[in-house]
Amino acid sequence: MGGIASSPISPPRCPRHLAQRPRSQAKRSLIVEIAMQHFAEHGYHSARVGDIAAALGIAKGSIFQHFGSKDGLFFEVYKRAVRSFPKYLDAPAEVKDRGFFEVLSYWLARTELLLHENWFPYRISLLGNYGTDLTLKREINRFLITEDPYGSVGFVRFGFERRQLRKDMDVEMIVSILDWTMERFQDALLTAEFDPGLSRRQGEMPEKKGERIQQFLDLLQRAIGEPAASSRNFHLEARGDRRG
Repeated sequence: MGGIASSPISPPRCPRHLAQRPRSQAKRSLIVEIAMQHFAEHGYHSARVGDIAAALGIAKGSIFQHFGSKDGLFFEVYKRAVRSFPKYLDAPAEVKDRGFFEVLSYWLARTELLLHENWFPYRISLLGNYGTDLTLKREINRFLITEDPYGSVGFVRFGFERRQLRKDMDVEMIVSILDWTMERFQDALLTAEFDPGLSRRQGEMPEKKGERIQQFLDLLQRAIGEPAASSRNFHLEARGDRRG
């Protein structure tokens, strides 16, 4: 993967990834750890490499020697953050036994809990998704596609094996739909947690979160779920509504 420049017209400044000595690797890891906290607390644009260096007691140039630029440093922080998140198929066995959409329900219900357990990484993921420029965002997107840190491809294959996903759509298309929709919906849940007045619709109360999650899952199932199963579920729900 190419280096990340600090601006679209600047040449890449990321250093070549040669074999590193253990001491150098340890220093690099410590820089990423401290930088993650700093970016999370101050945001991408307000964070200063000089302040990170001061917190570490090292020269600013040492950080640039390891990462090439502020963008290069944030990119390494972002990769560590998202690699720390659980994959879809890390759900408990009893949840996986209930199928593809139950796994999605499990992770969506745990979104805010995971935020409290991993505040810095989730803050970094939000900054990477919405708080960086297009040059850096392009590198982030490339990383997400090539590394698949959430195990989306394996999870979609799991759904196919359970015959819960549409046969007229290929794996790549369903992975894309899953990633796009889940990312935005979870980000909305996280944004509501960071700033409740920012994303909540007028009149919506916190206890409606479960209802919102179920509505999202129903919509997603009708989009990518196996049509016969989705149709059966829809008609059963409709009959149940009429009985009520």
